[in-house]
Amino acid sequence: MKLPPFFEYRAVPGQNQSQQELHIEEVTALRLAESFSTPLYVYSRAALIDNFHAYAEAAQLRGGPNAALICYAVKANSNLAILNQFARLGAGFDIVSGGELQRVLAAGGQASKTIFSGVGKSREEMRFALEQNILCFNVESISELHRLNEVAGAMGKRAAVSLRVNPDVDPKTHPYISTGLKENKFGVAFEDALQAYREAVRLPHLRVTGIDCHIGSQLLDDSPLLEALDKLISLIDTLSREGITLEHLDLGGGIGIAYGDEESGVTPVAVGSYLARVFARIGAWRAAQYGGTPIKLLFEPGRSLVGNAGALLTRVEYLKPGASKNFAIVDAAMNDLMRPAMYEAWHGIAPAVLSEVVPKHWDIVGPVCESGDWLARDRSLAVSEGDVLALLSAGAYGMTMSSNYNTRPRAAEVMVDGDAMHLIRSRETVEHLLSGEQLLPD
Repeated sequence: MKLPPFFEYRAVPGQNQSQQELHIEEVTALRLAESFSTPLYVYSRAALIDNFHAYAEAAQLRGGPNAALICYAVKANSNLAILNQFARLGAGFDIVSGGELQRVLAAGGQASKTIFSGVGKSREEMRFALEQNILCFNVESISELHRLNEVAGAMGKRAAVSLRVNPDVDPKTHPYISTGLKENKFGVAFEDALQAYREAVRLPHLRVTGIDCHIGSQLLDDSPLLEALDKLISLIDTLSREGITLEHLDLGGGIGIAYGDEESGVTPVAVGSYLARVFARIGAWRAAQYGGTPIKLLFEPGRSLVGNAGALLTRVEYLKPGASKNFAIVDAAMNDLMRPAMYEAWHGIAPAVLSEVVPKHWDIVGPVCESGDWLARDRSLAVSEGDVLALLSAGAYGMTMSSNYNTRPRAAEVMVDGDAMHLIRSRETVEHLLSGEQLLPD
């Protein structure tokens, strides 16, 4: 199995070459598990930085220093240390709640480089975002336009808006993470977009600044993204003829990552290649817009920045061989990593120490009282009770989707930086979970 960058097996000093340990940067997975216990989310700082640079450098190479703004999608992983790292690198942020905006600000991110997406923004969230002077609201319905106009007017402000247009393009991904088809709840239908823009420019407390599109997540082929881009370019030209001038074009995120499933035979599109095709597709059209003033590009990557930078470490509690199935029961569960149960997602599994035990096929399952509590199925592994396993490519939608089901405290999070280990979220305790609850009076 191919490991993500900054994850590798190395021979144990003084042992024969068959004895190898999994390293995240310069720290072994075993040392991490012993230092912080399990389940444990672990991230590589070097991987985060490299992944962001892949976007930033490709954008600068193709379009110049100010051609694009990379807005990290906070929902993928919202830990303050990760947000702070991206803020230091110059990132903007894509948020979907008022709480995420508070996280961005607490992490040192700039509201002026933050865009607010999502179909159900409350009045309170709108007011808070306007108070902080965010870059733009990605508006997803006519009703939302009118609510935002009303809220901004009451505050004596004008809200910058971009309409999220649903181009009805099939992203060819899992239906739960497809967002660009007519049957999805997101965005304004493409055939209704022109009228929506006409309505937006009519409202006195709105300032139309852009156009937005996000068709789905974990896209391994960029052709649907480029098809959506063509439709947006056509719409921008129509808007321009009506005197509606846009400052930015937001192409969303969605670029997929390799989860290590060799059976798929699919290699995700490289970030640099995708951005090269985007800039080439825009080409002369972009340079000629609005008297030579180029429209700025925004991107909203999430998974492709953090997914392969993280792993979930878990320890084998029991081995339970059976006539038709062998179960390895671990201390992580569906509440820690929801993706397999929710999407039937595939995560590579790497033992912390390569063993000489004869491999068998195992289902990796957790202790939660649900048949759906599984993390991997039918994997050939050499494991013993007490072994530590790493579920790879768990940096995106792992911790952010975790829960306290079965009154299970959520895992700790650790950032590896070279040979240093930094605790960036303490493990919850049952006392934490009970602290907000009250008994009824007699």
